[in-house]
Amino acid sequence: MPAQILPLIEAATHWPARGALIGLDLGTKTIGVAVSDPDRKLATGIETVERATFTKDAARLLTMANERRVCGFVLGLPINMDGSEGPRAQSTRAFARNFAKLTDHAIALWDERLSTAAVERALIGQDMSRAKRARVIDEHAAIFILQGALDRLAKLQAENG
Repeated sequence: MPAQILPLIEAATHWPARGALIGLDLGTKTIGVAVSDPDRKLATGIETVERATFTKDAARLLTMANERRVCGFVLGLPINMDGSEGPRAQSTRAFARNFAKLTDHAIALWDERLSTAAVERALIGQDMSRAKRARVIDEHAAIFILQGALDRLAKLQAENG
C-alpha cells in the first residue's frame, strides 16, 4: 500500500512516538537531505543528492532512510508568499505521489516558504563564499525544513502533553 501524503500534524499520527525522520528539500538539480535523531529534537544534514532520474533519486533516498531506520519523511512544499501553489509545489506533490508508491512511511508536507532565503542569509552571515554556498544550500535548507517541523511537533506535544 502506498504511503499517505499528509500535512505534518496528520502525518505525525501515522508515525510511532519515537523514530528518526528524514527531511527533503527538492531542488531542480539537487535534493537536500537531513535526518533527525530518534527523539526528534535535532535535524542534521546528511548530504546533497545530485538529481538524476526519479528512480535513481528515490533509490538513494530510500537507502539513506533504511540505513537510519527512519519512520517517516518531511518534504518541503514550496508555497508562494500569497499561499497559492505554483509549478514547484506541483512538482513536489508529483514527487511525493511517486515516492509514496515506494515506501509505507507516511510523508508529511511542510510549508517551506522562505527556507532557502533564510539559509542563504545565514550562510552569507558566516562569510561563506558563493561557490561553497551553492554546494551546501539545499542540504542546509533540508535541515531548516526538518528542524521547523520538529519544533512544531514539539510545541504541539507540549500543548497537548
